[in-house]
Order: sequence, then C-alpha cells, then structure tokens
Amino acid sequence: MTKLKVHTIESAPEDSKAQLDQSVKAFGMLPGLHAVLATSPGALEAYKTLHGLFENSSFDPEELTVVWQTINVEHECHYCVPAHTGIAHMMKVDPELTEALRNSTPMPTEKLQILHDFTLKVTRNRGHVTQEDLTAFYEKGYGERQVLDIILGLSQKVISNYTNHIANTPVDEAFQKFAWKPQNA
Repeated sequence: MTKLKVHTIESAPEDSKAQLDQSVKAFGMLPGLHAVLATSPGALEAYKTLHGLFENSSFDPEELTVVWQTINVEHECHYCVPAHTGIAHMMKVDPELTEALRNSTPMPTEKLQILHDFTLKVTRNRGHVTQEDLTAFYEKGYGERQVLDIILGLSQKVISNYTNHIANTPVDEAFQKFAWKPQNA
C-alpha cells in the first residue's frame, strides 16, 4: 500500500502554510487531501484554484455533483466519493441523485443522465468523443461552455483522485459515514 505524508499546518512546507490556514477557515478542519497536497505548494494551489473555478462554472449544484461524482466513481476514489457525498448534502442536492451516482444507477432526469454519460465518455476516452456524442449532449440543453467546464472539473479531479490513490489519503472524519468502495471491490 502506497502512502504519502499527511501534513499538519506545523509540518507543512512554509509556502503551503497560508493555504492550509485558508482551508481550515473554509472547512472548519484541514481536509486530508489538502494536507497531502501541501508537500507541493503548487499542486495545492492548483487544486484549490481549479476547485474554485469549477464551483463557479456554468453548472448548478446538481450538475456539479454529477460531474464530480461521475469522475470520482470512474476513478474509484475512496476519498473523493465520500467527500463529495458530504459536500452534496451540504449543497442540498437530492440524496436520490447522490446514491444513483455512488451506485452507478440511472440518473433521476434525462438531462442529468446525458451529463453523466458525456462526462463518462470524456473521462474514459481521454477527451475523444464523437460528433454524435456532442450532438446528443447539445440536444439536452448543454453547449460548448459545458463541454469545457467538464474538462475543467476533470482537471480538478485528476489532481485529487490520483493523489488520493498514491497517498492512500485517510477519509476525513466528517465524511466517514459516507464511506464507499467500488462495486467490484
């Protein structure tokens, strides 16, 4: 099992301490992912910047959750699936949606289903999608901005999911009640 250092504010490199202080102020705790990313101040800053940009993208809370969790589940991230389940609850996202995402079952609406399906294609195919994929996505009310916003969200998730795989980041106490394992685990 691989492992990377999980920092405290005191043990973190000097260039990461202010960012970790901001994390504690924002979340009321030091998220384990931030504590791991602190080893690289640039990686921590990039992750936090991408998170903020994606949160303020063209997607509403349900759509943000669909993109995040579709990628988290596809990447089998033991840390991000529970964390984003808790975040979805805080954002008042319908638990039926979060459970469908966690369990890879159909989305509650056609529009969220096409968002899920398109996000999955982008993730699995490393951005290679067909014109038919784009047309189906556009027919449900999405456009070019949402295509690019999915890529923005995927960029954020690659940093967190891959880091968590290598670091074996412990799930934060606040999210342990949402523990998750891949279906084939």
